[in-house]
Amino acid sequence: MRTNEAVQFVFEGSIRSDSFVGFARHRAARLDLHLTLGPCQDDRVALAIRGQNDLVDAFEMACSLGPQDCIVHDVHRIGGSQD
Repeated sequence: MRTNEAVQFVFEGSIRSDSFVGFARHRAARLDLHLTLGPCQDDRVALAIRGQNDLVDAFEMACSLGPQDCIVHDVHRIGGSQD
């Protein structure tokens, strides 16, 4: 059974926030997830995502790999099935 979940993520690393946010928005739209942006800096991007739990997991994986001009060193996940 597929369930919906709400998860907050903080991605940390060598991140160009404009590039990463565009990448995250595109991935969220492709996965039919609702994205809410939090604080964004050059070393971290915070966001909240809501949708089917398996698609939230796919979003986390995609953003962990990130756009080619960003290197994600760590991901903090709050809420959802991985909490």
